[in-house]
Amino acid sequence: MLSVFVPAETSLKKVASADLSALPESAVWIDLVKPTAVEDHAVERLAGIAVPTREDMQEIEISSRLYIERGARYMTATLMCDADTENPRTTAVTFILANHRLVTVRYDAPKPFVLVEHKLARACPSGVTGEMVLMELLDAVIDRNADILERAGSDMDNISHHIFEPEGAARTGHAKRYSDILIAIGRKGDLTSKVRESLVSIGRVVTFVAAAVDGVKWSKDMREQLKTMQRDVTSLTDHASYLSNKITFVLDAMLGVVNLEQNNIIKLFSVMAVVLMPPTLIASIYGMNFKIMPELEWTHGYPLALIMMLLAAVGPYVFFKWKKWL
Repeated sequence: MLSVFVPAETSLKKVASADLSALPESAVWIDLVKPTAVEDHAVERLAGIAVPTREDMQEIEISSRLYIERGARYMTATLMCDADTENPRTTAVTFILANHRLVTVRYDAPKPFVLVEHKLARACPSGVTGEMVLMELLDAVIDRNADILERAGSDMDNISHHIFEPEGAARTGHAKRYSDILIAIGRKGDLTSKVRESLVSIGRVVTFVAAAVDGVKWSKDMREQLKTMQRDVTSLTDHASYLSNKITFVLDAMLGVVNLEQNNIIKLFSVMAVVLMPPTLIASIYGMNFKIMPELEWTHGYPLALIMMLLAAVGPYVFFKWKKWL
């Protein structure tokens, strides 16, 4: 699918181009979503660029993601998709700047694109250019990553509360509860790692754009915005690293709680075995079939044996309580 945006007074208007051979020359932003070969050729003719393939976009080398070719700047970044669902993922998006026109190539639907499209459709600066649209997109991507990290941090605080300050029956431990918490921790860890990957790639793009500013007549506000973006990416990357460390700590704490519960269970069985061992010994003695056992002839022999077994069971329990082992 191909979307073309052209300036219209104080907004950026999306136009329908049924004829791919006659794309408007005034277009400042061309958005390619899962483009066909025909759409690629049409954009290449208009912008004078080579649209990268999906395989090219997935290259991990920096030289394959950030480069200049025939005056056009190619920048590929990793963006978050479906971050609000249980299965977040990342997708590669290529930004191409050529002759003050922006071409974006993507095979998914990151949320910042929709937000920027609606924002520019309401209002945009006069004389909007592809560089301005790129700045809006990068700013929206950084804000989106910040929102994801903020929500992940809040979720981790709730998980920590459930681990360290359980309420009601949760204090006794439950296998399903522990399983749910471990799954939640794993999902937050996966989400945070993907956000950090996205921030690293965005940071490279911002640095690449900032390095190219010296050769382009960009406004002072755009230069300041780039510096702010660089600071934001750095701080968010540090925050993502902190959150990753916190997730690791919470995971270790969760595993420690599970081990503690298991140790308590084993301790209970051990105490029960020790408490029942002396009564079992007494019962075994009087269960032997020897001919001469004077106690068997006693009138109160049976009650005496029961009392001995009871005392033998209570004695170790009282001793353990006195030692504070229970």
